[in-house]
Amino acid sequence: MKQAAKQIVFCALALILVCAASRLTLFRTYVVHVPARFSVGEETPSDGREFQVKAEPDIVRLGEQKWHDGYLSVPIHPERKGETDLLLLDPNGEEIGFHPLRVGPLGTVYDLQSGGFTGDTAVLIAVTLFWFFISAIMLWHYFQAKGPAYYAYSTIYFSGFSLFSLVTGLLMLRVTVSHVLQPANFSMFSAYSTINGASKQFMMLTMPVMAAFALAMAISNIVLLRHERARLKNVLGLAVSLLLIVGEAVGFLLFWRDFSGSEWEGRIQNTLENVYATVFVYFECMLAGSVICGVKAARHHPAMDQDFIIILGCWFRKDGTLPPLLRGRVDRALDFWREQKERTGKEAVLIPSGGQGRDEAMPEAEAMRRYLLSQGVPEEIICAETQSKNTYQNMAFSKKIVHEINAGGKTAFATTNYHVFRSGVWANLAGLPAEGIGGKTKWWYWPNAFMRECVGLLQNRWKQEMLLLVLLIAFFGVLSMVLG
Repeated sequence: MKQAAKQIVFCALALILVCAASRLTLFRTYVVHVPARFSVGEETPSDGREFQVKAEPDIVRLGEQKWHDGYLSVPIHPERKGETDLLLLDPNGEEIGFHPLRVGPLGTVYDLQSGGFTGDTAVLIAVTLFWFFISAIMLWHYFQAKGPAYYAYSTIYFSGFSLFSLVTGLLMLRVTVSHVLQPANFSMFSAYSTINGASKQFMMLTMPVMAAFALAMAISNIVLLRHERARLKNVLGLAVSLLLIVGEAVGFLLFWRDFSGSEWEGRIQNTLENVYATVFVYFECMLAGSVICGVKAARHHPAMDQDFIIILGCWFRKDGTLPPLLRGRVDRALDFWREQKERTGKEAVLIPSGGQGRDEAMPEAEAMRRYLLSQGVPEEIICAETQSKNTYQNMAFSKKIVHEINAGGKTAFATTNYHVFRSGVWANLAGLPAEGIGGKTKWWYWPNAFMRECVGLLQNRWKQEMLLLVLLIAFFGVLSMVLG
């Protein structure tokens, strides 16, 4: 994560340097683009009859005006600091419009009507490339995260926010190309709107996808409730679906309602919209990243060279037999163990891990050990860990067993598919490099259980998440107030 942050900071500094260098060394002239339909509403003729333009000569000097398809371009050469108007006159010398300009201390010409400035096209290109570079950096780090390193919060950030960066880059590309091809119709204000409204535009573009996701989540949760009793953890999918739908509906009402008011009231309204979108999109990207990472982790198959296979425990029946969920974990570990032995001849040590709950007749690890013995596994390769009370302790206490037998041995862990990624995160936090193997569960159980895992991942780091969210809100809030 630190390496990616350094690369992003480097890109930001490079962006600033490129923009400054382009402005100071390459661009001394700003070109005003006057649309063919000017303030009088009459289409300017293109038969060679030139309208007149003039401005205060001691502040700016005008170059040769040229007619293009639909607009008139007038080169502006700065002379000294100050403000002036570029006046457009008809062939009879009558004023039909004006273009307010300002020249800064460094000779930068600012177009107060279109928001343009000297070298603005180069800045647009640089900003567009910046977003694409950010997306590429995040995607590169995501695909580089392999093995135990994959199970990390940074992987969620890379997968989720690379989508946001890519979409923002594509939006900027559209604005940049439009500005280059039709500068009179696509002013810099369009670019400012795209930059400060990036979260809002991302939210609107992904609205259909999120609505479909919420609907699918709700359907799976309803089916779950038909098989399981109505407990709080069994309705989390419905709650998340409702929050997504309500959040999208509120955003739709905010973004599409008519507004009338002063300029500052408009800035405040725009800022509130962008701040709301920033909060929603942040959690949207975290959710997307969690789903992507969780699905990939559940489908992952470690290399057939493991020295240890930890089996994570959960509730079992009072008579000591394993329910489908726990049996699925043990069977998945057994399948891997047998396949590895057949292919390579290497016999991994099995570590069933789980302590004894208040309503359990024995430790979970003991129940799993008995099941393994009934499946023909030699007792000497089973080393039960019977003290752990949660997933972190599963990993931490199993790590001690691993180090006692073979400190450098390769380790895998078996759990239910929806639980693989979060278990891998706990393994990393416990200092145990391990890859996960996911046992299958029923389709209607998987989405709701996986959603619990996503919420659990965010809950573990809520302070860090809130700090980052506050920084993003501050950034986009200030940007909205400044750019309007």
